[in-house]
Amino acid sequence: MREAVLVAVMAVGTILLRFLPFIIFRKETPPYITYLGKVLPPAIIGMLVIYCLKDVKLTVRPYGIPELIAAVCVIGLQVFRRNSLLSILGGTIIYMVLVQAVF
Repeated sequence: MREAVLVAVMAVGTILLRFLPFIIFRKETPPYITYLGKVLPPAIIGMLVIYCLKDVKLTVRPYGIPELIAAVCVIGLQVFRRNSLLSILGGTIIYMVLVQAVF
């Protein structure tokens, strides 16, 4: 019973957070919200890239080579295919193969 109440509260909270912007901004979205919608996604991706590469040791073998190869593959897939899921999945697979089998 307790778990059901917990799930219900989380569901209501999630739904409320999803619909709240539409309830608040019924007529027109303020310019600063539109601006944030344009600049935040690239900023978050940049922070994720920095976070993922922060522990790479360039002075210790394998010198960041697997990370570099995987990053180049992600960029290449994104440029040529424009499919984020394919880029992320391809880069992850390439990185894991390089780390597990090559380096």
